[in-house]
Amino acid sequence: MIKGRHIIEPTDLSVNEIDQLSTLASRIKSNPEKYLDALKGNLLATLFYEPSTRTRFSFEAAMLRLGGQTIGFSEPNSSSVSKGESIADTIRTIGCYADITVMRHPKEGAPKLASKRSNIPVINAGDGGHQHPTQTLTDLHTIKSLKGTMSNNVIGFCGDLKFGRTVHSLVKALSRYENITFIFISPPELAIPIYIKDILSNHKIIELNSMEDILPKLDILYMTRIQKERFFNEEEYLRLKGYFVLTKKKLELAKKDMIIMHPLPRVDEIHTNVDNDPRAVYFQQAKYGMFIRMALILKLLKGDNHA
Repeated sequence: MIKGRHIIEPTDLSVNEIDQLSTLASRIKSNPEKYLDALKGNLLATLFYEPSTRTRFSFEAAMLRLGGQTIGFSEPNSSSVSKGESIADTIRTIGCYADITVMRHPKEGAPKLASKRSNIPVINAGDGGHQHPTQTLTDLHTIKSLKGTMSNNVIGFCGDLKFGRTVHSLVKALSRYENITFIFISPPELAIPIYIKDILSNHKIIELNSMEDILPKLDILYMTRIQKERFFNEEEYLRLKGYFVLTKKKLELAKKDMIIMHPLPRVDEIHTNVDNDPRAVYFQQAKYGMFIRMALILKLLKGDNHA
């Protein structure tokens, strides 16, 4: 039973619960009219201390498409945070008005702290370079929908693997499935952290600094941008920006049924000439994100009702 819980890390949900959410998301996608009033009278609070497009919009769209409403802020300086209000006080106040809240914060652990003070479910929408569980649900639902299974895949993660919270979350979630080969492609300065690799003791791991040689072997390529906001030195960012660029020419090396994923936003790591390739599913992935968030909100507020 997922109802009433906080979702701070992807492993807060069991493999079985993730499968149930994916199934419900597919049902919602197939028959959205059935769920139009499922959350009528409920309020979702969006607390975004850090910029967002897809995550914030998809959560708000999810709640509205379920018949609920949204309140919140997309800029902390428009709230009492600018006056020095603590996360604990903010979340207690929001709990007086809303039924569920989603929080994005630049500091690791902020949503977890909020969950310890909250009397309503808290969903982590990304905390610094740490975790991003609903992007992970989006990614898992995309893989299941397009590849049929999470197991038995060779998946390449390319780009900023040091600070990429979407990568950290997804690797952690995929570690619970069988027979996955993890290929980590990055410049040495942005390599996957050791603590993430330690989770993968039962899986094959390969680390590379180039994507061309491994492309023919991949079932899934998960591209990420070099994250300017995580760098203290702009010169270092500019040196690494553009280290990897996926082009139509490079894709000639890849399998015909490989899928290209990206949590977005994109900068220059995927050339726009790739967008029309049928293997490029990142915008489709963004839409899947709305449906899986609809399923999650519904389960957190109503449990197995309306499922």
